[in-house]
Amino acid sequence: MKRTVDAKGLSCPLPVVEARKALQEMSAGELEVLVDNIIALQNLEKMAREAELKYSAETLGKGHHRIRIFVGDGISEPKAAVKKKAAKKERDVVLVLSSEFMGQGDRALGTILMKSFIYALSEQDELPAKILLYNSGVKLAAQGSDALEDLKKLAGRGVEILSCGVCLDFYQIADALEVGSVSNMYDICRIQMEADHLIRP
Repeated sequence: MKRTVDAKGLSCPLPVVEARKALQEMSAGELEVLVDNIIALQNLEKMAREAELKYSAETLGKGHHRIRIFVGDGISEPKAAVKKKAAKKERDVVLVLSSEFMGQGDRALGTILMKSFIYALSEQDELPAKILLYNSGVKLAAQGSDALEDLKKLAGRGVEILSCGVCLDFYQIADALEVGSVSNMYDICRIQMEADHLIRP
């Protein structure tokens, strides 16, 4: 059985949402998803990997990308989700950075405070499981960021750093991402809902 989802023109996180819906209705076969931007393709690849599904992705032309996801006897996503839940840390802490500045007021001071906060975090014994970056917070993980080296240090210690793909595109820095991976609003929402504790400095 082959099924096609044409997600061209859909904004984040709709391509992922529509693909998930289609997978839930399939017991076996191939799901083909068509998208018109590389961020959507990367988000779909990430979804397939996390669901432990085999896939192949390709660019067919400018603004024309395709991912083929192969489903065996039943969808493996529930199995992957159970495995993740079992391996979940006793205290799942998620840090949310929605701005490149820390606090309200003077932006120069806010920049200094954010750099200091991320440095201080990198020196802690206990670290968050994930760092979510969206809105101007995605600039922290891009080329030229004063906090870049400390974020790389955190990533090296096992912290997962996720940046909103729509936000990277909005600020035109998708090609400048230096640490972590691209995510989407569906996963950003899910991660916050599942977290034991959220930190929003």
